[in-house]
Amino acid sequence: MVSDTLTEVQAVEKTDAEAPTAPAAEAPKPAEAAKPAEAAPAEKPVPAEKPAPAEPATKAEKPKAAARPKSTAKKTRTVELTLTVTGTAEGEWQADLVHGTQRVVSGLVIPAIAVAKAAKELHEDIAEGIESVLEAARDQHRTRMEELEAELARVKAQLAELSE
Repeated sequence: MVSDTLTEVQAVEKTDAEAPTAPAAEAPKPAEAAKPAEAAPAEKPVPAEKPAPAEPATKAEKPKAAARPKSTAKKTRTVELTLTVTGTAEGEWQADLVHGTQRVVSGLVIPAIAVAKAAKELHEDIAEGIESVLEAARDQHRTRMEELEAELARVKAQLAELSE
């Protein structure tokens, strides 16, 4: 379409360039000089032809979207599910599931290992975030275990003194 318009403009420019120029105004003839100052018809400059508007697209050039038949398939229905997993520093995890506005599951206790596995399956960034929380919980449990082992050792020592 653009190349057609460009070709038409070039053709118009050629025609204007090749057109014979009007002869220079000649000196008035004696008979014409005697006439009163009658305005000679002034030659109007011929305006350059404007390129013709682009021709309407033929049937073959029309967008194919208009030619597509309507689809009989149903639109895909989306389902809104919201899963909220909450954890404590002690490593206790719970899950809540909401379907639309209806609560399906509330406060379901789930093991930390299940949360870690699910996070790895979902996305690496999610797994890293959850793993940092799990690691903090592990550290806390190790500390508590060491405290309990130290207390157990003291109780065993006290028991041994009483047995002697």
